[in-house]
Amino acid sequence: MATFASAAGATTPKEHIEHLRRSKFSIGGPPNPLTEDLHQAVKNLSAELYAKDVHFLMELIQNAEDNEYPEGVKPSLEFVITSRDITATGALATLLIFNNEKGFAPRNIDSICSVGRSTKKGNRKQGYIGEKGIGFKSVFLITAQPYIFSNGYQIRFSEEPCPHCNVGFIVPEWVDENPNLSDVKSIYGSEAALPTTTIILPLKPDKIYPVKQQLSSLHPEVLLFLSKIKRLSVKEDSEDPSLSTVKAIAISSETNFAMRKNIDAESCMLHLSAEESPNESGSQCSYYMWKQKFPVRPENKVEKRMEVEELLITLALPLEDRPCRGTYSPGIYAFLPTEMVTNFPFIIQADFILASSRETILLDDKWNQGILDCVPSAFISAFSSLVKTTESAPMSSLPPMFRFLPVNVSPYQKLNTVRDCIKAKLIEKDITPSEPHTEQKLFHRPLDAGRLVPAFWSILKEAKEQGVSLHNLSSHGKFILCSSFDSSEYDAVLNFLVVQQVGHEWYAKFIGSSNLIRGV
Repeated sequence: MATFASAAGATTPKEHIEHLRRSKFSIGGPPNPLTEDLHQAVKNLSAELYAKDVHFLMELIQNAEDNEYPEGVKPSLEFVITSRDITATGALATLLIFNNEKGFAPRNIDSICSVGRSTKKGNRKQGYIGEKGIGFKSVFLITAQPYIFSNGYQIRFSEEPCPHCNVGFIVPEWVDENPNLSDVKSIYGSEAALPTTTIILPLKPDKIYPVKQQLSSLHPEVLLFLSKIKRLSVKEDSEDPSLSTVKAIAISSETNFAMRKNIDAESCMLHLSAEESPNESGSQCSYYMWKQKFPVRPENKVEKRMEVEELLITLALPLEDRPCRGTYSPGIYAFLPTEMVTNFPFIIQADFILASSRETILLDDKWNQGILDCVPSAFISAFSSLVKTTESAPMSSLPPMFRFLPVNVSPYQKLNTVRDCIKAKLIEKDITPSEPHTEQKLFHRPLDAGRLVPAFWSILKEAKEQGVSLHNLSSHGKFILCSSFDSSEYDAVLNFLVVQQVGHEWYAKFIGSSNLIRGV
């Protein structure tokens, strides 16, 4: 239970709010000489807030990821939009956000009633993903009066200056009704108790459509790189579901098991499921997740990340078709998705520095460059590890793994540099499987491997069936690519790896040194 001892003798949430209003904002108390400074700071906050093209939904998810959760709880975030005007503010639509976090403590309330005072500042190492210092106040982009119901607190804020102290945004006001808990409960719709924290946002008229649009296009992969939130849902509170104007979705993630772990790297399987309608089976996808640490080089240090000594890069390799909702599948994440489509068949996640809109990473930023410089090494490690996990599987299971190579050119030049570096590293690695003549799988550098024409593979297959030994197949200057890989289906991959057809001299040498003609 939250303690109120710090709030100058306040013993209940309501007394804490009354104390804040009196001591900090001079409401019903002696004038505070700092109130004018506060007023100016809030004006500056307002200018900063509305100058940014902030993706409000990502800000709310980010805030929930940064929250603390009780032991044994599966962290969840639920968005419900309703046309009921439960706040009696005349709102045509209201967004409710339900979060089963620990709930607001007095220090969180003190922070939210301040400008530039975050309880998460300087805590990058502890896993906080927030960046811009706006935090909860980003809700003012879509509402003029946000409400918070949490741990006994029932408060609202207003972007309009308070008539008692002439300060907006940060002055808390106690709420006795409109909404009341029974209204909130009926919209939540579950027989279970309400989650600890409910945020209620009566929407500004011009924000209703953009909010519904963002909710309807929420990508199923939004949970991929969040360490806390495991379930996220969007729905509309509507008596007639056929009249819904928001696409519902319920997304959940589950990490299966660690496959490998050492001092710098670990891998696991993550399963994502998304259900857009109770009557549909929904989509599912499993991802091979590779996490690797790299030291931060001095030349890549920046003020925003000065305390960070290690980069953690995560690559997600989708083992099935990626779930898609909307027109694109993001290729770069900074914990949450950007809008960057990379054309790579894997996803890159790291603590990138973003443009304020969250749509892209800052490609010319030296911190981000340091991350991108490490991606090729991370990919080589991830790919090599994945290929080795199939060592006990049949040879035919190997070629599909090569679909993760970045064969296609990216629209971003900086990422093409990453692609070129991956290619340069790959062609020096023993990764191409040669045609086996024993149970053992053998791998060689792509430049040392060779392809055969389909007609010759047909001859070899017939010879093998008749008992002809092909043990000297790779004895003539080239390691012959395994037959299940040497297919037109993999032409793009093999061209990327510069695996070429053997020359006429190879055929002459092989036929001359084998009993192929006699055998066939």
